[in-house]
Amino acid sequence: MSLTGLSLGSALRRELSVPDALPTAETPWPVAILAGKLRDYIDRLGSVWVEGEITQWGVSGGNVYGKLKDLEAEATISFTIWSSTRAKIPADLKQGDRVVALIKPNYWFKGGTLTMQVYDMRHVGLGDLLERLERLRTQLRQEGLFEASRKKVLPFLPHCIGLVTGKDSDAEKDVLRNAQLRWPAVRFRVRHAAVQGDRAAGDVAAGIRELDLDPEVDVIIVARGGGDFQNLLPFSDEALVRTAAACSTPLVSAIGHENDRPLLDDVADLRASTPTDAAKRVVPDVAEELLRVQQASTRMSVRVTALLNHEVDRIAQLRSRPVLSSHGWIVESRAEELTRYVARGAELMERCVERAENATRELVVRLRALSPQSTLDRGYAIAHGPNGLVRGPDDAPEGSALVLTLAEGRLGARSTGIPSPEQADAGLSPA
Repeated sequence: MSLTGLSLGSALRRELSVPDALPTAETPWPVAILAGKLRDYIDRLGSVWVEGEITQWGVSGGNVYGKLKDLEAEATISFTIWSSTRAKIPADLKQGDRVVALIKPNYWFKGGTLTMQVYDMRHVGLGDLLERLERLRTQLRQEGLFEASRKKVLPFLPHCIGLVTGKDSDAEKDVLRNAQLRWPAVRFRVRHAAVQGDRAAGDVAAGIRELDLDPEVDVIIVARGGGDFQNLLPFSDEALVRTAAACSTPLVSAIGHENDRPLLDDVADLRASTPTDAAKRVVPDVAEELLRVQQASTRMSVRVTALLNHEVDRIAQLRSRPVLSSHGWIVESRAEELTRYVARGAELMERCVERAENATRELVVRLRALSPQSTLDRGYAIAHGPNGLVRGPDDAPEGSALVLTLAEGRLGARSTGIPSPEQADAGLSPA
């Protein structure tokens, strides 16, 4: 060992024996002292169990170098699994898995680096994850986010479909191919997002919000080509599920997993078993629709033809009746009725006139019987004196001028007073 190495080692030992010595600008610590203190502090931490998600997993020379991310906070650590330890842990561990690991922090004195050496690593118990998932499912159900009354009806023929899926994924290809085969004119707005790992939930939620704000998008499909339970956990993320529930555009979940239903399936307006099934249920088949239109047109044509034939037969039956076989019967029958009515009217009128004439004659006879003229015609006269009609001798004293009304004309006369009996017997007029 060199003198420099001996002096540094001696200084380090001296410094470690005086832990309370504080460095100053005049008496600074050597790097070795700081590094030694860090190593000693980290060594006292010992081994700890941590839980997280594997976001990086690389194998080199039999060793594994990776990164472990916190499940909620933005915190990541690097770890190393030596080949001797790797032989004792599950062989199916990979990126995206949620795990618990026994880690011991090690500070490398010479290199000045901090490494997390893994002594054990296990999958997180599925029972724990399912319990958390069921608690969240119960909470969301109590809030009414799974109610059927909230489900929106998909449009019969969407002109523009929003698609949130992984870039260049089989799910994207299946949806686009099957939808365009069924209705070539359909348009898509595709938003690529991570569908696995720690970024998946945020990316998918952002894609849903962006497409929901697009006024041309009629329906949104979230598609992924299946996967194991842990890979589908982002689609049960609470923030993503609440974003889907708040979406005003009809939403279709096409995660493609039958055994474990992500919460997105429950809150979506329609759940499709696969991306292909989503395309078939969202986009109608143009050939099937044309066939339906043709069948409907045929049924309508048959019904209309049958209706017309029925009415034609009905009109023919009506025209074949005797009442309609001759068009002149109506005029003839009405003419006979009119003749009878005219004759009856004339007869009634004659009777009325005859009765009126008889009544008039009776009235004339009665009037003539009551008329003074008839009295005058029998030789009587009406005398008018100075004071009017002469009714008695007192009305025409002797010498009074009289006017006599006869049956024909009038005469002037003068009263001679009351006649003598002889004059009366001679039949002279009392006037």
